Amino acid sequence: MKVRKAVIPAAGWGTRFLPATKAQPKEMLPIVDRPGIQYIVEEAVASGIEDIIFITGRNKKSIEDHFDRSMELEVFLQERGKQDLAEEIKEISNLADIHYVRQKEPKGLGHAILCARKFIGQEPFAILLPDDIISAEVPCLKQMTAVHNQSGSTVIAIREVPDEDVSKFGIIKGKPEGENVFLIEDLVEKPSLSTAPSRLAVIGRYIVPARIFDLLEKTKPGAEGEIQLTDALRELCRTEKMLGYQFAGTRFDVGDKIGFLQANVTFALANTEFGGRFRRFLQETLNMKVKK
Repeated sequence: MKVRKAVIPAAGWGTRFLPATKAQPKEMLPIVDRPGIQYIVEEAVASGIEDIIFITGRNKKSIEDHFDRSMELEVFLQERGKQDLAEEIKEISNLADIHYVRQKEPKGLGHAILCARKFIGQEPFAILLPDDIISAEVPCLKQMTAVHNQSGSTVIAIREVPDEDVSKFGIIKGKPEGENVFLIEDLVEKPSLSTAPSRLAVIGRYIVPARIFDLLEKTKPGAEGEIQLTDALRELCRTEKMLGYQFAGTRFDVGDKIGFLQANVTFALANTEFGGRFRRFLQETLNMKVKK
């Protein structure tokens, strides 16, 4: 069945970016000239997604405003001869049919996904975590939908990580089943390097069946009172085929300060308008530091 719907959980507090996120969502922090969350929505739309549901929390209204129509701003720009910018602003509201559900209590990622149950129905659907921005010629989710369409299976994005990062991720145990595809036998949440079954880490893109909701309902909260998506996925892979897909592209963890800065620099350098000037600025700055 075609994947038409996507869930984007965006209810977190964004504590790693305080005080910048005290009054604005972490997802709205800009990567050059667009909020990070817009990159996620654009990836979903470019991958064939028609309906998107955001799982939000308190202080997230600016996400809704961003993807809504702003007639006053469009008129303001048009009156000043900025027609191209007015059209760009208008296009944001036409990207997809976007819906919103509030997660009333911070009970973890698994609980956030469970909040989308009525919206999803019985269809397979995608999950995109907004902390992971992936730059790729073919959108990451589009690569995954091709694998899903061929196999009919759950597909999870994976990436090999260095030894020192293994304990930061969910790690799969699996065996190769084709080019860049692994049959997942188990998932381990943030293992130590000595106990990790591999260095293939789960990245924030998933295509899952609606049956995941039944498993999430039965998943017991962990030590911090949170329901984890990984626990439900472990149960799912015991009863049906689950694939890990090693996607092509560059992943930025924009929920981390270094990853956020790396994304900004990378996208700024690629900008056709000012990328060259920015590159010269970086080179001059680095040369100055070398001379000192």
